Amino acid sequence: MMDATAAEDEKESVIELPPGIRLKWSPWYKWGDIKSDARSSGISIPSGERGVYEARHEHEPSRLTIGKASDLRQRIRQGLVKGKIPHSSGARIRGAENTETILVRWAETDRPAAVEEELHRQHRQRYGRLPKYTSHT
Repeated sequence: MMDATAAEDEKESVIELPPGIRLKWSPWYKWGDIKSDARSSGISIPSGERGVYEARHEHEPSRLTIGKASDLRQRIRQGLVKGKIPHSSGARIRGAENTETILVRWAETDRPAAVEEELHRQHRQRYGRLPKYTSHT
């Protein structure tokens, strides 16, 4: 069951970013569900599509990481969640957090670097810091 803050955050499916970038977020998916391949009842993540992604604990609105990807499926499933390709935030999250309570979502965009920068700015403004496992400014 989600608390009120998490439920409010769940409703944020679209975010407007300057100049005129509009994101349509996927639903939040459990870390473990992303781990499974879509062919075996896992979650289907867009392959070969550029975009951004976020991870957070189920009942906490602040993000653990916000990242960009040139291939969302590879970056999220193979890097962040499974660790089959290098992903510094993913390695630290897998080593320090209970992944059973982590949710992940993504949005396609042709300007992932600009969107990631804006999402970092918004997170810093709302929480006074970058996401916990984001090491750059």
